[in-house]
Amino acid sequence: MADQTASDTIDSQGVRVRFGAGMRHRIRAEVERLNCRRALVLSTPQQSEAALEIAELLGPLAAGVYGKAAMHTPVSVSKDAAAHARSVDADCLVAIGGGSTTGLGKAIALRTGLPQIVIPTTYAGSEATPILGQTEDGVKTTLSDPAVLPEVILYDPELVRSLPVGMTVTSGLNAMAHAAEALYATDRTAQTTAQAIEGLQAFADGLPRVIRTPDDLEARMQTLRGAWLCGTVLGRVGMALHHKLCHTLGGSFDLPHADTHAIILPHAIAYNARAVPHLLQPVCDIFGDENAGLALYRFAKRVDAPLALKSLGLKEADLDRATELATQKPYPNPQPVTARDIRALLQAAWAGDAPVT
Repeated sequence: MADQTASDTIDSQGVRVRFGAGMRHRIRAEVERLNCRRALVLSTPQQSEAALEIAELLGPLAAGVYGKAAMHTPVSVSKDAAAHARSVDADCLVAIGGGSTTGLGKAIALRTGLPQIVIPTTYAGSEATPILGQTEDGVKTTLSDPAVLPEVILYDPELVRSLPVGMTVTSGLNAMAHAAEALYATDRTAQTTAQAIEGLQAFADGLPRVIRTPDDLEARMQTLRGAWLCGTVLGRVGMALHHKLCHTLGGSFDLPHADTHAIILPHAIAYNARAVPHLLQPVCDIFGDENAGLALYRFAKRVDAPLALKSLGLKEADLDRATELATQKPYPNPQPVTARDIRALLQAAWAGDAPVT
């Protein structure tokens, strides 16, 4: 791969994507390039300092900070944020953070039509997709709409350099899940498969390096590129069992997004490897195992990722309800989805056992 710390710009399906150390300092120029003058900065409460830094960099172009982004993008928060954007006459949105803040920006854009600039601070990859997941009354639903695809993405490895190693790992596995499921998507293409493989390889190489040396900017840039590749793939093909299970667990049981993805990934991939081992062979080649699910499980152990849903607070008594929710509506999946098999999958994931192959 080319020099990971070099600054460069890519046009990806009409989205302006920029990579480079210190890239956040160019935020004012990017707002002006959109012909905007009142940018509303978005963040979670925990990342208010980062939002205030962006507002300071924007200077007179900042229309204020809205710092109430929340996990799983609650509709109630999105409606309040859209009303706030209108009240301050915002003409664009600047989201700094992970999937929660990116999701809020998309939800506001859907309601207002405002253009978005995203500055990711995790590896979620959702900034590269036209997909929005929202939660209301304990149920998470997703939609795909070009209106929610950000206009600009600024990847700055300095912003993830201080991301705690634990969050780095779960966020990275979350991104890897997009690529893994893309390998067997019914609408996959040669291009999406190539991007998925490149994204998985970037994390296979970069995550261990980041764990050894968290402030290694080159390794951080490599993993950010992996996140962008995996996110781009997510926006181009349909997802299946893994994402269905994670949306069910996250939306209905309020489990943390990235941790849930990290735990479910090996189990969902092992489940589907029964039907399409040939399509999942790249996972075996990259991570070194004869079974794609076991390869990801062993990689997760190697990078000290969470392995058990019970560690996230899910009760064993919840597994029957989770199975029911996850099997209510049919969806394309390589391996037939049955309540019995999904219950066994969730039991192993709850306990932290190796996936059922």
